[in-house]
Amino acid sequence: MTDTLRASYASHPASSRGRRHPERPAPTRSDYQRDRDRIVHSSAFRRLVYKTQVFLNHEGDLFRTRLTHSLEVAQLGRSIGRSLGLDEDLIETVALAHDLGHTPFGHAGQDVLNDCMQAHGGFEHNLQSLRVVDQLEQRYPQFDGLNLSFESREGILKHCSKRDALRLEALEPGGVAARFLAGGQPSLEAQLCNLADEVAYNAHDVDDGVRSGLITLEQLEQVPLVKRFLDDTLTEYPHLTGKRLLAETIRRMLSEQVYDIIAATRRAIQDAGITTADDARAAGPLVRFTPAMRQASTELKRFLFANLYRHAAVQDKRASAEEVLRDLFQIYLADPDKLPADCANPEDHPRACADYIAGMTDRYALKEHERLTGKKLFG
Repeated sequence: MTDTLRASYASHPASSRGRRHPERPAPTRSDYQRDRDRIVHSSAFRRLVYKTQVFLNHEGDLFRTRLTHSLEVAQLGRSIGRSLGLDEDLIETVALAHDLGHTPFGHAGQDVLNDCMQAHGGFEHNLQSLRVVDQLEQRYPQFDGLNLSFESREGILKHCSKRDALRLEALEPGGVAARFLAGGQPSLEAQLCNLADEVAYNAHDVDDGVRSGLITLEQLEQVPLVKRFLDDTLTEYPHLTGKRLLAETIRRMLSEQVYDIIAATRRAIQDAGITTADDARAAGPLVRFTPAMRQASTELKRFLFANLYRHAAVQDKRASAEEVLRDLFQIYLADPDKLPADCANPEDHPRACADYIAGMTDRYALKEHERLTGKKLFG
């Protein structure tokens, strides 16, 4: 983004708080562009293509994975950020990296790893994403991790408990966890990625849910946000059916949410008198929906939770996925020699087990489980 298009309150790579390990600037890229490129070339990013969003990867070629979800978040984030004058490269970096620490089998994987790790500090995928870019990627001779800029790391750490924030703050005083203790906000770019994440998964889970046959357009007529754009589409195209009707309904719903965020955020920035990036960090959350759209989005989330995420077919797969990861954790915990040598950590063996399992793709976890237990839980 050129400075003529950049708003005064946007993050600016020239004003970055820098990297934990100093590096010479790149001759042709800003710090945020460099961060994005490091994410794209990372092993963790490539593995997202075989990690579950809602439906297991082998259940269908057209369902979203963590990789396609991250790309959709980046696209929505850049579109909104461009209109707001924010730094698109930082938005893209945070969007592409925000799920790097997610486990195989979606939230089922996170829940079971957190349960297994309760006596060892727990497990949370946002913290794991930061751990991936700070420590676990092994690409450079000078340091572990990807050595991203402060602003990229700050955006990746979306959530953090006080306990975890205190631990991170002790390791990095005034670092990416400080805002959770002081009550501040991340950059506007990071705030935008949080909301773009919600918009993306609501929309694509509607799409995948209908394509899977687990929910129907008739059911979705119960949801005001969907019914509004379904009715609008049928008014203009009364004979439209099937995939085209679904796609056009979702397209209109996405567009309206994008316009709503732009308008509501501009108003919030203006009302708060925000003129600099530091002003934005000191204010409350500024990237937002209007109250009416917030309510509509929440109603859609509730519908998806009740009718898709808790659907018997999804829950059946979830139970098997939990068994796979729980078995793997217990096997690795009991026998450190079963971990690859480059993943071992004698000083914290339970964390090494969690790191290794969290980095697995769905299909690799199934393959390892079958190899180690002789059980085949998925057809």
